[in-house]
Amino acid sequence: MTQTPLHRVLVANRGEIAVRVFRTARALGLATVAVHSDPDEHALHVREADAAVRLPGAAPADTYLRGDLIVKAALAAGADAVHPGYGFLSENAAFAREVQGAGLVWIGPSPEAIEAMASKTRAKELVRAAGVPLLDPVDPATATAADLPLLLKAAAGGGGRGMRVVRDLDALPEALEGARAEARSAFGDAEVFAEPYVERGRHVEVQVLADAHGTVWALGTRDCSLQRRHQKVIEEAPAPGLPEPLRTTLHEAAVAAARAVSYRGAGTVEFLVTADGRPYFLEMNTRLQVEHPVTEAVFGLDLVALQLRVAEGAALPLTPPDPTGHAVEARLYAEDPALDWRPQTGTLHTLAVPDGVRVDTGFTDGDTVSVHYDAMLAKVVAHAPTRAEAVRTLAHALAAARIHGLTTNRDLLVRSLRHPEFTTGAPDTGFYDRHLAALTEDAPDAGLSALAAALAAAAPAPDAPLAARLGGWRNVRSQPQTRRYTCAGTEYEVQYHPVDHPGVRVLAAAPDRVTLEVDGVRHVFHVKRKSNEVYVDSAVDGARTLTPVPRFTDPQDRTEPGSLLAPMPGTVVRVAEGLAPGSPVTAGQPLLWLEAMKMEHRILAPASGTLTALHAATGHQVEFGALLAVVQEEPPA
Repeated sequence: MTQTPLHRVLVANRGEIAVRVFRTARALGLATVAVHSDPDEHALHVREADAAVRLPGAAPADTYLRGDLIVKAALAAGADAVHPGYGFLSENAAFAREVQGAGLVWIGPSPEAIEAMASKTRAKELVRAAGVPLLDPVDPATATAADLPLLLKAAAGGGGRGMRVVRDLDALPEALEGARAEARSAFGDAEVFAEPYVERGRHVEVQVLADAHGTVWALGTRDCSLQRRHQKVIEEAPAPGLPEPLRTTLHEAAVAAARAVSYRGAGTVEFLVTADGRPYFLEMNTRLQVEHPVTEAVFGLDLVALQLRVAEGAALPLTPPDPTGHAVEARLYAEDPALDWRPQTGTLHTLAVPDGVRVDTGFTDGDTVSVHYDAMLAKVVAHAPTRAEAVRTLAHALAAARIHGLTTNRDLLVRSLRHPEFTTGAPDTGFYDRHLAALTEDAPDAGLSALAAALAAAAPAPDAPLAARLGGWRNVRSQPQTRRYTCAGTEYEVQYHPVDHPGVRVLAAAPDRVTLEVDGVRHVFHVKRKSNEVYVDSAVDGARTLTPVPRFTDPQDRTEPGSLLAPMPGTVVRVAEGLAPGSPVTAGQPLLWLEAMKMEHRILAPASGTLTALHAATGHQVEFGALLAVVQEEPPA
């Protein structure tokens, strides 16, 4: 294969992965081109690129899934290559052909390899012929109770979209409908298949890298078992606790799968490992994975750089470098795990993670998290000589991070990393099914944080007049000052004197930093006020978001009992069949399906009773807090 030097690369993606590719491209001396939808006009990946091209619209179907517009953008910007990132069109063979047909270099495997592996049903036929073990599919039309539980999966794409676990045959039709709708929305392909769902299995994958000269690397294993909604949350390399013969089997199977389709570039072969150690092929992702940094850390490689060099025609060394140490990655999401992983939108005021870990992100302070795309804020990665050190380092960095403006899964990540089941190296895909309630319990009392917020609010600025800095001093004891806050649904009333507080010594107080001595131990509280929220971060109390309580409430600030409000901005994609004012409903019954951030969210009846109003219809765009429906609860018997 002849060498084809690259000069300017367009990334057909957005957010964190686009920023990640640009970083390596710059290091290699390549110019960069971004594409962006209208909501992403001021996004970090646009600001980081040398040039950017607008894709008019907001929805992915009108922008990042429009291969024709992306190819035109590449040609207009003078790019000579396209990197697809992950998600969107990264595993779309037609797009790869379109890129190559325009005379551009496609930084990925051949369209034929993508096509062979894009359909999970076709991929299984190929790897079966190569001797790779796999689970037999189940025809949903003929499934019986003996086949349960089943896992429904989208034939195209990944990332957990279009996946459902079915434990009851009566729920199968609705699950199929939901999986097909989600798959069609995310990938433009509604094909769904079913296979046995393995309880307490481990999700283990092998990173492969291949060139056009016959060399295929198997770059160790990764464990991605901690998942929510079939999307990975915490990943690590190497997968802990695997017997060496099993590792060898997985490496050989991954290489066989890659060779079966004459693979070129970076890819991942995913396996399900049962509790008794039997591996089964799941799928091959013909692209870079979100979790690729843990492999980079362990092998000391830049996989994006290697993708670019392989695309130029370079040959890999016959063997990869030896791995060292252990790496763990956590995906930081703007979401509320305690509320069915509900995604959050709005302004990210602060994202500051301590030094000593790697942070890949598509956001900076002040950026907006949009309703249109995935809610991942960042990937935080720790690498250390041992697994225990890497896990401990990552947990400490996340706990000490300052993240203001949005509810995130940060506390869940820290508690997961410190959970005995995880620290012993024995996680499985059912981890959150078993432990989510305990991992999302409310944090302990936030009284100290509320006190720090009150003291910070009362503290004059350093440049305030002398009288203000003395606090209106009098030689008689004054009445205590009182402030009220809410935190995680609990109201705190703080009473304090300007000079002393029962059981607590105030060592220093400024608008942004308060130092308290509690039971002889000194603690520092970092305070930041933004809009109507106060963010307090400390080692003793963790990260707290407090809302000052006004002295008087607005009498108009009331909601009709039984009102169902939109928990986020989004699009109504379905309304329960036959639902209309006057319909009887039961508590927990799905009434509406709202699509936001590429995921479907069910709006459930809050109680049994009668639907008295329906304000939403399929296709309606709704804002956060919009009234969707009203349910009048039936009186108790």
